Amino acid sequence: MRRTTARTGAGPVVDTPAPEAAAGPEQTSAPVPAPAPAPVEHRLRTEFPFELPRGYVDGTGTVHRDGVMRLATARDELIPLRDVRVQENPAYLSVVLLGRVITGLGTLPSVHDGVVENMFASDLAFLQDFYRQVNAEGHTRAAVQCPHCSEPFEVELGGSRLGES
Repeated sequence: MRRTTARTGAGPVVDTPAPEAAAGPEQTSAPVPAPAPAPVEHRLRTEFPFELPRGYVDGTGTVHRDGVMRLATARDELIPLRDVRVQENPAYLSVVLLGRVITGLGTLPSVHDGVVENMFASDLAFLQDFYRQVNAEGHTRAAVQCPHCSEPFEVELGGSRLGES
């Protein structure tokens, strides 16, 4: 048993057992392993906000510009292929597909292919491009390089308005 001595001023010497000796014979002094670092949780982003260049005008004249698009599933891409309108006119595929993946637009209670088919052509083109960026490339950011200083940086492609960077 290891003993330590403690002195306080001119008082007597007191022998006290060391902390590890006070633990008892049933415990060992093996080092306690450090806890493993918590795993970093990567969450998949499934919804992406956007702003239409012109905006959808509903029946009351209200313009809706801010919306949300979710990632498409395989089902989202397969179901429209059975639609008669798509079979008769393959260009209609993007209208039906966008009607499935746009989860919100302004204050509209729901978004469907009827809403998408009544959008301005510039908004439809924007949404088609946005869909490709979100689903094919997996993100809406692009790495670019400054033409003046050659410094690399990223730009947000989704949700920006035409003519803005």
